[in-house]
Amino acid sequence: MAISPQVTNLIIILGMMQVSKKIPFEDENVLMGVRGLYILSNLIIAGIYLYIQSKINSKKGTPPRTPLSPPAPMGSAEEPKLVTTTVHSYDLQQLRGLWKAQLMGVGMMCFMHLYMKYTNPLLIQSIIPLKGAFEGNLAKIHLLRQPAIGDLKRPWKAAGGMMGMGGGEIKSDKKSIEDAERAGRGGVKEE
Repeated sequence: MAISPQVTNLIIILGMMQVSKKIPFEDENVLMGVRGLYILSNLIIAGIYLYIQSKINSKKGTPPRTPLSPPAPMGSAEEPKLVTTTVHSYDLQQLRGLWKAQLMGVGMMCFMHLYMKYTNPLLIQSIIPLKGAFEGNLAKIHLLRQPAIGDLKRPWKAAGGMMGMGGGEIKSDKKSIEDAERAGRGGVKEE
């Protein structure tokens, strides 16, 4: 039985908070070392994402898929729409989301470190995003070469919100697809 990524992230955060209390960030050499570690971590993540992108682009001629779009937010009466896409475009869409999340994290870290002068999060943010890059579905399929079966079968479940709630399941079974086609919702084909 493996420990969930959220639990290991919490353990890492709590452990690194204790370690960061012992690190003398007032020393300019130590601070530059931690900054260098953060930059190196982000360069490694960028390298991973670029490698995954090259692997995705090398498999461009994959067959089309017909997943339904994710369910509407809670309380909305909107029905899921039928979307036909390829594995290539689906993976690129997911990778684009990873890039956006990483850049948002770098932006927040720059604000917290450069403007607000916080140094402790640099150490934590050098480890957690790197761990997340290796635990992502795209990395498991394209980098670690795990087969796309089980939890790795596309389309992937949307990441849950707070405490795992709100992550609706994308329905791609035959009955759901036929129901959406019969209802005439969507039918958009993305290339």
